Amino acid sequence: MPVERLLRIIAGTFVLLSLALSQLHSPQWLFFTGFVGLNLFQSGFSNWCPMMTFLKKLGIKQCRVVD
Repeated sequence: MPVERLLRIIAGTFVLLSLALSQLHSPQWLFFTGFVGLNLFQSGFSNWCPMMTFLKKLGIKQCRVVD
C-alpha cells in the first residue's frame, strides 16, 4: 500500500478514534482531533507531513507517477 493512501487511512482513524474518546472519556480528546486537522492543513501547503516521514523510514513506498 502506498504511503499516501496509508497516510489518509491513519489520519481518518486518528480523527474517528479521538472523536469516540471525546464522547466516552473526556472532551479534551478534541484537541488531538484539532492537531490532526492542523497537520493535514499545513501539509496541503508545504507538501510535508511528519507521519509521511515516519512511514517512509519504515520502508513504505510512494505512489508511482504514470505518464
